[in-house]
Amino acid sequence: MHRAVEILSRGSAVIGGVVLMILIVLSTLSIVGRELSKLGHRLADGDWFAGLGNALIATGVDEINGTYELTEAGVALAIFAFLPVCQFYGAHATVDVFTSRLPRSALGWLRAFWEIVLSATIIFITLRLYDGMLRYLGNGETTLFLQFPVWWSYAACVGAAGVACITALYCAYARLAEAVTGNTFLREG
Repeated sequence: MHRAVEILSRGSAVIGGVVLMILIVLSTLSIVGRELSKLGHRLADGDWFAGLGNALIATGVDEINGTYELTEAGVALAIFAFLPVCQFYGAHATVDVFTSRLPRSALGWLRAFWEIVLSATIIFITLRLYDGMLRYLGNGETTLFLQFPVWWSYAACVGAAGVACITALYCAYARLAEAVTGNTFLREG
């Protein structure tokens, strides 16, 4: 089970990384296109390089339509896609000023408690995302520029959040088992 959850969480992170890389390329191309368009218009208004400006304008180069919509949806997906691997490896930010001197057994129970709370929170967020997806599926709302259904973004996030739920439940179980047995099943963050 441990290996399967690890593969699932790492696969989710890879998907999140690919989405972020695509968004970086998309944003870069959009910014370069917008700046070339501005340059073409500036040059066309001048005397010296009007021909070059008109040539740039004639190519139709401009920013990519809908970049903001795709970035919004893609970043949301990436956040949920990275959550499982962060959970699995215990890489969430922690403040252990007060707990660092606790005995190992007390610390194990404290970790198990917070892992259970985090699991419940992730499950709650996933259920709310699912509810939002159903609402947007029912009302047919689309994005402004690209006109793709808003529920698509929610569905992608629900899928990634579902992986986060599986990982969180496994981690809660493993931390609880660690507290009971004293054995280590997960890496400590």
